[in-house]
Amino acid sequence: MKSLSGTGGLIRLILRRDRIVMPLWIVLLVAISVSYVKQYGDLFPTPDSRVKYASNAGFITLYGELSGSGLGEFVTWRLGFVPVMVGLISLLTVIRHTRVEEESGRRELLGATVIGRHAQLAAALTTVLGANLVLGVLLAFGMQSQNLPLGGSIALGIEYAGTGWLFAAVGAVAAQLTASAGTARGIAISVLGASYVLRAAGDTSEHTDGPLAWLSWVSPIGWAQRIHPYGENRFWLGGIVLAATVALIGAAVALSVRRDVGAGLLPDKPGPAEGNLGSPLALAWRLHRGLLLAWTTGFALLGLLFGGVAKGVGDLMRDDATLQDVFRRMGGAAGLIDSFLAGVMTLVGLIASAYAVQATLRLRAEETSGRAEPVLATATSRWQWAASHLVFSLLGPAVALLAAGVAEGIAYGLAIGDVGGQLPRLVAAALTQLPAVWVLAAITIAIFGFVPRLSMVSWAGPALCILIGLVSAGVATAAWVRDISPFTHLPSLPGGDVSPGPLLILLAITAVVGAAGLIGLRRRDLPA
Repeated sequence: MKSLSGTGGLIRLILRRDRIVMPLWIVLLVAISVSYVKQYGDLFPTPDSRVKYASNAGFITLYGELSGSGLGEFVTWRLGFVPVMVGLISLLTVIRHTRVEEESGRRELLGATVIGRHAQLAAALTTVLGANLVLGVLLAFGMQSQNLPLGGSIALGIEYAGTGWLFAAVGAVAAQLTASAGTARGIAISVLGASYVLRAAGDTSEHTDGPLAWLSWVSPIGWAQRIHPYGENRFWLGGIVLAATVALIGAAVALSVRRDVGAGLLPDKPGPAEGNLGSPLALAWRLHRGLLLAWTTGFALLGLLFGGVAKGVGDLMRDDATLQDVFRRMGGAAGLIDSFLAGVMTLVGLIASAYAVQATLRLRAEETSGRAEPVLATATSRWQWAASHLVFSLLGPAVALLAAGVAEGIAYGLAIGDVGGQLPRLVAAALTQLPAVWVLAAITIAIFGFVPRLSMVSWAGPALCILIGLVSAGVATAAWVRDISPFTHLPSLPGGDVSPGPLLILLAITAVVGAAGLIGLRRRDLPA
């Protein structure tokens, strides 16, 4: 087919460009998953100890419901957040090799050669789907090498690969909808986040005998997790994930036909015939306001979800002293529910760091698209231009976290009849995440300022913090490994003690690293 001409060459180009990053994330995720077998086998050697540990409703919100008491089922449950990371990496990679190529103009340049219309999309999807297949195969062999059943290991490989396939297809659809790579990422990540929230809400409701258990079945992440490796091994659910992937890829191809190269299917909203933005900050507001609204709305919904289930967590586990002790060790010292809420706030902070990175990378998008040049051709200095965007990198996450804290405080306060007491506690707990979030934003500024070509490496910050959380939670980990994540140094609120020292150090790191990045931006060349 002419529309696929040149696909093979583009696949080789993608593999060459990702020859380091792609094998690295595949090997890293497989190694982490396989290492959990021995680590958790030693920590929880009996079925009873595993069931008690996994009955923690906070864990169920984060990882899902435990499907059985066997070691394989327990390890699969504890790895419940890893498929979400596989989906995130997959959708970002597809968008990088499709929409980013169009936004930068490289797609048009390639299109002038013997390259078919669908070759870029086909090459990106083929590469990412192949990488996920390799991930699934290596994971199956790795888990089987730890003396786990082969059938369950294959089912776990299907869970990982299927999640990656489906969200790679989501990324392909998002890349057709908008002319902006940043907006495409926002759409795809929002779908991933909504899937995770639906799964979390459904599993938590089911565990607390609530009415929303059905939500897990409308979540693609819920489909993959309900394959139940090493237990029921529901391979037919893998077929549903595959069918959804094929349908989404078909939709992406159909949408691609309906738009011009470099454009998105959703038209840009025309501005007024006459207008005067007046300042770089006003321009930045126009560019960031949609993203800010979307993230703030999502955080408010997260707050309502977690605040709504918090009372049920306490009611469910109040009679089990052993589980109460386990849960208290996971967070604050003021009580069982405070521990749950403290763990939730860490998760919310990690998500906010992704928003901070995305907002900061808007600087790179403005630079590569050529829109920064006419702004800097005026009396606007580079620092003024950068500062206008960094306002949203720093204050945007603060607004989103505030929305989460307010929503969570109201929801939990209404449930126990104490809105006035809970609202300020949970707002403070949410805003305490900001120093760690700002550190990752500052690192992004530094990368953009000194090595702008590597700006996408900034996403490694939130990913690394999530990985450290996955490895260190419940498993003995070297202190220096935990200390890499700025979130490790935050107080556990609500309920814990606040020490200003670590917070001030994180703020100082933010100031120094961010200022260094701005100095680098001031000294380097900008592309013409």
